[in-house]
Amino acid sequence: MSRSDASIAAMSAPDLRRTVLDASLEVIEQKGLGALSMREVARRAGVSHQAPYHHFGDREGILAAIALDGFTRLHAAMAKAVAKLSDPVDRLNAVGGAYIAFAVRYPSHFKIMFRSEMVEMERYPELHACADRAFNLLTSIVGEVASRRRAKDPQALVIASWSLAHGVATLLLEGKLDRHYGSSPSRRKAGTTAVLEAFGALLRDG
Repeated sequence: MSRSDASIAAMSAPDLRRTVLDASLEVIEQKGLGALSMREVARRAGVSHQAPYHHFGDREGILAAIALDGFTRLHAAMAKAVAKLSDPVDRLNAVGGAYIAFAVRYPSHFKIMFRSEMVEMERYPELHACADRAFNLLTSIVGEVASRRRAKDPQALVIASWSLAHGVATLLLEGKLDRHYGSSPSRRKAGTTAVLEAFGALLRDG
């Protein structure tokens, strides 16, 4: 894709930044993380070689921006999923389902968000705060379940719930569950819903 100098000049800074970010995601989705470079991103975006540096600083800056976008979307999806629910276990099932659905819809974001060797989160305060916000939502919902069950170790339940959702999401993305659930979206959703409901049933009966 190429752009004229005039069309680039007419773009606002946020639009140009988004264009570079979308081009980065396109490279990752088509060629993998190893193919991501500032030069390739500029070529895909149809902008000058300096534009990615101007908006993101370096390759890690692009990955941090993708992770930030991901955690923002993840938090919004989880919050929406539980907004109209009151039962603690139903809320936990819903937030787990939203987590898995996000991973399936945004696989490139998901893979980058949890790769500490790719992005040193401590270098990016906004990203760190956004990630904490998403995790704190999960923690608060698990806390509702823990309180109801009078759990002795709520933190263990948080880790168990997160591990379940993250593990199922990762297995889906790697195709490891296809022989169990098939590859169609409807069968995948039904399968993951069954897993979450099985976990929820254990919590209700425990």
